[in-house]
Formats: sequence, structure tokens, C-alpha cells
Amino acid sequence: MKIEKLTKHAFSRFGDVVEMEDAQHYTINQGFAERFNDLAKIDVAIDGGAVNLAIFTAQPRPKPIVIHLMERHPLGTQLFYPLQDEDWLVLVCDDPLHVETFHLFRATGKQGVNYGRSIWHHPLLVHAKSRFLIVDRKGPGNNLEEMTLPFNLQI
Repeated sequence: MKIEKLTKHAFSRFGDVVEMEDAQHYTINQGFAERFNDLAKIDVAIDGGAVNLAIFTAQPRPKPIVIHLMERHPLGTQLFYPLQDEDWLVLVCDDPLHVETFHLFRATGKQGVNYGRSIWHHPLLVHAKSRFLIVDRKGPGNNLEEMTLPFNLQI
């Protein structure tokens, strides 16, 4: 599978690319800090949901990486932002039953993603042990759907 460069344009139908490049920003704290605003559209309030802030740790998978399942979150967006400067992979698709709809992106350690509501994606794919800041939904309702693939996809 071809690995695409993660750009705002290439990823737009799946959600937001979270990065400081070209973001609205201004100086704060008496000139000692820079604030970057509106990096992603957080959408979690449906059916009484609230924002959940978490940190995940992820381990690399054995190579070649075999993809068995995809997941999505129908009640809210899910944002992942790396806490180290290490490249990582982002796998999304329009339809998990059709391999031709899959897209694999290489994200830098300075790029996060915010998956749109109900966007099929694979859990974290990292090259080294990594930590991520997560912003997603907590609250009532089932916000996780998983689908086992009818084929094995290797990356």
C-alpha cells in the first residue's frame, strides 16, 4: 500500500490535520509564549457527551503490520496528537469491506489527526513506543464500532 504524505487537503474528508503550520496564532504571557487556536473541530456533545482528555501509550506492531480490523466512533470526533517527535502512520478508509478505499498517511511527530465522527480508522500505528494526547467523547451511548476485515491487509 502506498504511503501518502499527511496534508490538510489529502486528509480533509476524514477529519482535521492538527498542526501549528498555517494556524491562527498570537503572542501571550508577556511575550514568552505563542498560542495556536482552532486546530481541530471537536464534536462530542451529541446525546449528552462531554470532552474526555487522555494520554495513550502505544507500542509498535510486528512487521509486516497486518491489519485485521477498523473502528469508528459514531457519537464524536477523536483527536490524536503525538507527545514526541516521531513519525507515525494513519490508516483510514471509506468502507472497510473495500480495500481500494483505504488510505495510509505518514504523519510527522508534529502532526496530529482529528478523525471526524463515524470515520473508519485503525488504532494507533507507531514505529517506536509512543505517547499521544487524546481528545474524544465520554458519556452515554455506544461510541465504538469495530469491523473485522474479510481480508488481511499488510503494510
